[in-house]
Amino acid sequence: MLRFFLTPLVISLLTLLSGCVHYGVSVDFFQQHRGEIVQHISLTEQLTNLSQTEVNKWLDSLEKRAENLQGKAKRISPREIIVKIPFGNGKELIEKFNKFLNFPTSRKTQSLKDNDSDLVNLKAKMSLKQDNWLFIEHNLLNLEVDLRALGILSSQGNVILSTGSLVDLEFILKAPFGLKNIVSNTSFKQKKHQIIWELKPGQINTIEASFWVPSYLGIGTIGIILLILTGFYIKYPHFSEIQPSR
Repeated sequence: MLRFFLTPLVISLLTLLSGCVHYGVSVDFFQQHRGEIVQHISLTEQLTNLSQTEVNKWLDSLEKRAENLQGKAKRISPREIIVKIPFGNGKELIEKFNKFLNFPTSRKTQSLKDNDSDLVNLKAKMSLKQDNWLFIEHNLLNLEVDLRALGILSSQGNVILSTGSLVDLEFILKAPFGLKNIVSNTSFKQKKHQIIWELKPGQINTIEASFWVPSYLGIGTIGIILLILTGFYIKYPHFSEIQPSR
């Protein structure tokens, strides 16, 4: 009888609050040594009216976590925030991304975590393999996002109730060229310089993608060599006319 009365109530709440949080995280590669992690969160008025205190705590914690990683957070409105965290290379991207989305649990930060509030409970782990081809650099990105905390599973492992219906979750990857989805267990859509994956609650989402970025250091090195050779032949125009003796 209790289940009979609670089920319509839960369904009604999910319907009224459906999509009350838009949660987007993107990784933007501008070039080989410059990029940005961007998190864009917007909340509906229904959610903020229900729990304004918790919402403020969560947004405040995002600002603090961004500052700890040399990033900045901008409040667009009381219900919307954009966080930007710069990175200078692939290694720095991985360190900052994993730290920002997985709050530390060491003894030093445990007291801070106790006061921290995450309305969207997720765990994410990213890795990146890079191969330098002198003029360009090939990148292979792997991402695993655990959203099982956003779903209630049956004994067979199926999602029977998803609090993820309250949240629109997406991961975006932007790169100059050669962007390609290799493997993913979630739906995606691709545009000219970006891929958008729609993450599924109640399960582990896996993404593997590849892309290319120009290596300006390699291009600059070749440019300097060509400039030196051009200057040499201008200064010694007859050098190229010297024929080897037989």
